[in-house]
Amino acid sequence: MLMSPPNERDRLVAKGPWIAFAVITLAIAFAAFAGAGDIGRSRAIATTQARAEDAGTLALAILRGELEKQRALPVILARDPDVRAALVGGDRRALDLKLEAIARETRAAVIYALGKDGVAIAASNWREPTSFVGSDYAFRDYFSSAVSGGAAEQFALGTVSNRPGLYIATRIDEGEHPLGVIVVKVEFDRVEADWRALGGQTYVADKRGVVLLSTIADWRFRVERELHPQAAAEIRQSLQFGAAPLTPLPMRRDTGVVHGFGAVMGGHVASRIPFPTTDWQLEVLMPVDKAIREDRSELQTLVALLLMPGAALGALALRRREVNLARRSAESRIKAELERRVDERTAALAGANERLVEEMAERARAQERLSHAREELAKANRLATLGQVTAGVAHEINQPLAAMRTYAENARAFLGRADAAAADGALGKIVGLTERIGTITETLRGFARRGSGPLGPVDLGEAIAGALMILDAPLRQADIVPQIPKLAGPVLVLARPVELEQVLVNLLRNAIEAIAQQWNGVPPLEIGIAPGPSHVSIAIADRGPGLDDEALAALFIPFRTTKPRGLGLGLVISRDIVTSFGGTLTAKGRPGEGCVFTVTLKRAA
Repeated sequence: MLMSPPNERDRLVAKGPWIAFAVITLAIAFAAFAGAGDIGRSRAIATTQARAEDAGTLALAILRGELEKQRALPVILARDPDVRAALVGGDRRALDLKLEAIARETRAAVIYALGKDGVAIAASNWREPTSFVGSDYAFRDYFSSAVSGGAAEQFALGTVSNRPGLYIATRIDEGEHPLGVIVVKVEFDRVEADWRALGGQTYVADKRGVVLLSTIADWRFRVERELHPQAAAEIRQSLQFGAAPLTPLPMRRDTGVVHGFGAVMGGHVASRIPFPTTDWQLEVLMPVDKAIREDRSELQTLVALLLMPGAALGALALRRREVNLARRSAESRIKAELERRVDERTAALAGANERLVEEMAERARAQERLSHAREELAKANRLATLGQVTAGVAHEINQPLAAMRTYAENARAFLGRADAAAADGALGKIVGLTERIGTITETLRGFARRGSGPLGPVDLGEAIAGALMILDAPLRQADIVPQIPKLAGPVLVLARPVELEQVLVNLLRNAIEAIAQQWNGVPPLEIGIAPGPSHVSIAIADRGPGLDDEALAALFIPFRTTKPRGLGLGLVISRDIVTSFGGTLTAKGRPGEGCVFTVTLKRAA
C-alpha cells in the first residue's frame, strides 16, 4: 500500500519533539559541565591547599632546625674563657683561629666578638679581605639591644659582605658589668635550596611585611603590601636592608587564590604559618592552574561519559515514540525502516558500551598502578626511617653485644669443661644484657618522641652492676678488678635507669682509659657509695695520671678535651643528665695519683 509523502507541516510537527529534546539535553549538559568545572576547581584548590600546608610544615621545620641549632652557639661561646680573655686584652689571634674552626664545623656564616664599644676584636673571617676585625658595629640594633637586654636577633644586609642574614647576639658579662657581645651571623642559602625541593615558592616576611628569605632571589627585601613613605624612609635610613627598593611583590590576592606575575605567573594557593619565637610569617605559594585544568577535565569527561548513555537512551525513547506515532499512518512502510534503525542504534549502543567498559577497565588499571606506587613510596619511607633507627640502636647496643659475645664464649668453654653452674651464670648475664638492649631500644623510641620520662626510684647497685656488665670486656683486657663496696640492702636514688647507667659507663670508661695510660702492676679502680639522710654520693676513683688545676677548670667546658679523638662533650652531657636528676657531678684531681669523680643524687623513699 503506497503512502502519500509527508507535507511541510507534518515535517515541522515531527521535528518539534527532537528540538525540545536537543534543548533539554544541551541545557542539562551545560549545567552538568559547569557544575563539574566548579567542583573540579574547588577540589583542585583543596588538594593544592593540603599540599601547600604540608610543604609549609616541612619548610618551617627546616628553617626552625637550622635556626635553633645556631641559637645555642652564642650562648655557649659567651661562657667560653678564651672569649672572655680576649675581651680583657688576651690573645685575640688565638680567638680568631678558634672562631674560624667553630664556624667551619657549625656552618655559621661568620662568628665575631665585639668589645663594649661595638668594635670587632676577633672574627672567624679574619683571613678574608672582607674581615670584620676592626669594624665598628655600635650602630647595629642587635648590638645595642644585646647590651641592654642580654640577647638580641636582627635580620639585616651585611654592610661589608653585602649578604643578608640573621644576626644572633649574646652579651658577655663580668659580674654586673658587660665585657662585650658575641655575634653569630646565619645565612640561609642552604635552607632556601631545601625549600625549592618542596615545590612551589616559599618566602618569610617580618611583621612589617618585608620579605627576608625567599626561593626567588628577586623577591628578597620586597614588601607584601605598599609601605607608608615615612616607614620606608626609616627602614632605608637604618641601613637594615641596604638600598633595597622595598617595592610590593608581583601578586594579587583574591578569595582562595593568589594571582602572580612575572616569575610566578598564574594562580597559586597560599599557606601561611607563623614562625615560633619570632615575629616572622612563612608562606608557601603552590601553583594551582594545572591542577584546576586537570580536575575540571577529569570531572567533565566523567560527566560526558555519564550523559552519553542517558542521551542515547532518551533519543531512543523519543525515536520509539516517533516511530509508534508514525506507525499509525504508515505501518507497512516504516516497519522495515524501523528494524534497520533499531539495529543501527543497538550496534551504536553496543560500541559505546564496549568503549565505556574499556575506559572503566583502564581507570581501574590506573588506580591499581597508583595504589602500587603509593605502597612503594610508603615502603621506601619505612625503610628510610628504619635505617635511621637502626643506626641509633647499633651505636647504643654495640658494647652490650660485645659483652654478650664474651659471655657466650665463656659459656661454651664452661660447657666444654662440664661446668654447668658457671655456664648457667654466663647465660644469665646474657639474658640480663638482652633486657638491657630492650631497655635501650625503648629509650631510643622515647627519644624519637622527644620525651624524657619521669624520675623514679633506681637501685644504685643494679645500675653499677649494669654499667660493669657493659664494660666487662674493657676491664678484663686492661686486667682491672674494680673494688665495689658491699651494701647491706638496696640503695634507691631518684633518676632514670638508662641515663644513670649511661653516666656511670662514661665515668668508668674514662677511668679505664686513664689507668691504661699509667699502669704499674695492679691498676686499682674503686667505686665508693656513701648514703646520707637525703642524698647518696657515688665516688669513682682511679690511679691514673690525674689532672692539674687548669685541666680541672676546663673539664666541663664544651669542645675542650685532652683525648686525641675526643669531642669534649662526654662529661658535659653526663653533668647535664645528673643535673636533670636534681643532682651534681664534681671532680677532684690528684696530679700523679689519679682522679675522683663524685655523683650526688637525691635519695628515694
